[in-house]
Amino acid sequence: MATMHQTHDTAAVEISTRRHSAAHVMAEAVLELFPGARLGIGPAIEDGFYYDFDLQRTLTPDDLVAIEARMVEIIARNEPFSRRTLGREEALGHFRDQGQSFKVELIEALTSDVVRGARDTLGESSDAAALAGSEVSLFRQGGFEDLCAGPHVAKTGDIGVIKLLRVAGAYWRGDEHRPQLQRIYGTAWPTQADLDAYLWRQEEAKKRDHRRLGIDLGLFQFSDQIGAGLPIWGEDGALLRSVVEDFWKVEHRAAGYQYVYSPAIGLTDLWNTSGHLSFYRENMYAPIVMDEQQFMLKPMNCPFHLQVFNRRTRSYRELPIRYNELGTVYRYEPAGTLHGLLRTRGFTQDDSHIFCRPDQLDAEVNGVLDLGLKLWKTFGFHDYHIELAVRDPANTSKYLGDDERWIQAEAVLERALKSHNLEYVRAEGEAVFYGPKIDLKLVDALGRQWQCTTIQVDFNLPERFDLSYIGEDGAQHRPFMVHRALLGSLERFIGVLIENYGGAFPTWLAPTQAIVLPVADRHNEYAESVERALTDRGVRASSDVRSERVNSKIRDAQLRKIPYMLVVGDREAEAGTASVRLRSGDNLGAIALTDVVSRIAGEIDAKA
Repeated sequence: MATMHQTHDTAAVEISTRRHSAAHVMAEAVLELFPGARLGIGPAIEDGFYYDFDLQRTLTPDDLVAIEARMVEIIARNEPFSRRTLGREEALGHFRDQGQSFKVELIEALTSDVVRGARDTLGESSDAAALAGSEVSLFRQGGFEDLCAGPHVAKTGDIGVIKLLRVAGAYWRGDEHRPQLQRIYGTAWPTQADLDAYLWRQEEAKKRDHRRLGIDLGLFQFSDQIGAGLPIWGEDGALLRSVVEDFWKVEHRAAGYQYVYSPAIGLTDLWNTSGHLSFYRENMYAPIVMDEQQFMLKPMNCPFHLQVFNRRTRSYRELPIRYNELGTVYRYEPAGTLHGLLRTRGFTQDDSHIFCRPDQLDAEVNGVLDLGLKLWKTFGFHDYHIELAVRDPANTSKYLGDDERWIQAEAVLERALKSHNLEYVRAEGEAVFYGPKIDLKLVDALGRQWQCTTIQVDFNLPERFDLSYIGEDGAQHRPFMVHRALLGSLERFIGVLIENYGGAFPTWLAPTQAIVLPVADRHNEYAESVERALTDRGVRASSDVRSERVNSKIRDAQLRKIPYMLVVGDREAEAGTASVRLRSGDNLGAIALTDVVSRIAGEIDAKA
């Protein structure tokens, strides 16, 4: 993969423009079919667009069909998009005359404070951008005109092909005390083939939904008696998780990391010293009062690892020191954002912190990327989307530390990405308050991106906790600190694994790797001997000795997505073989037991 420093993606800009234009066409179609509808906002989003409407009645599936058909008609008219500007008062009168009170509200938000609030609420939607000054920008196609800063395609015929997907409720400006609107979601693509491929991916994603597969495969569950966002791992889920954790630990020991453990809570003063109370308070749980002291559930593991480093005087010869922990943390997430294992309130991070000298920083960040690439590829991920998150140069007050160290830290991360020939996007303003970071999203089998990995250079927490080491010159020096989570939240990562593989894990990860299926009760004894031969070689195997027909046992094993099914009957018992079936449906026929065991064990050892 060639090194590339990207500031923008022209292809993404083009498709985003198509979709934003499609949102305007949808608003025009709705107004033609539902005169008097009030318009909210209509931005392009990832893979599509939406528009919010205040209507006299609830939309039905038949309405979506009619709106989509009208959109196709408008697109076929090939009407040009044209822009004009109006003064603030003229624009207010224009939209008041049309009864578009939501547009009036947006235009009235012209003072700098309110515009900033509109941008926070609306993001970079064109409605927010249109409020940038005393003049207001509008775009017209045909007989429809909307508040908008653009850009748009030249003509409606340039939009491509569209499809409306669903309707959902959405509060105006995201405020539950404001009117609830009907949000119509759609998608737009250059060609029918592109649209068909997208719709296929959407259907495939439904089949791979980890929330359904997690229940079907007995991996995890949630309970109202325990609380939202707090998963419980079932037997097979716990086994899968332990396989991931054990592999992670082996690789980290080989890379020179030392394992530590830390408690789930700490005194409030700890989080004050770390800066979390100032910069992260809204994501932390309320204090717990015990013995007239305030404790808080930990949202991060880093302050504890700092304590381990700081428990005695350190020499420059000891550095780098690499601590790692599978540490469970707790963060408050609004109920509406919770999503299976992908967004929880309690989760375990594969957290590691490296303490090093300035001259070691480049090597350590490179080492983190080396280890990460090995882990990700072993788990089956070979494509990544990477962002280098740096300070917002226009608002440095949001960040701790001096300019010199920020520049140094950002340069270290950038050099590491370039040395590994990894493409990345430089994201200004996305750094955390204590340092810049690399955010890496894994790309799965369907091309979806999943945020898992973060690598952060921190020169502030060593300062706040007064960390030091004795240098070669005999004086005290401040170490650099690298925060890194390669898999991220284990809950999230396993959710991603489930969706990437559709629950059909590679043999080395599968909770049950092989199941022996006796044809009749008289074959149970031989089945158990086959199971023992497998388990003696380290294969996670079991036997299905239920009094069921063998075809029923095969079907159940396939539903459980077990990689290998070994059917044994009279002929197999007599010949010392097993008839091997794969979960894919392939029948390999009768194979000598020693060869079956070697094949499965070899596949596991190779982590194929």
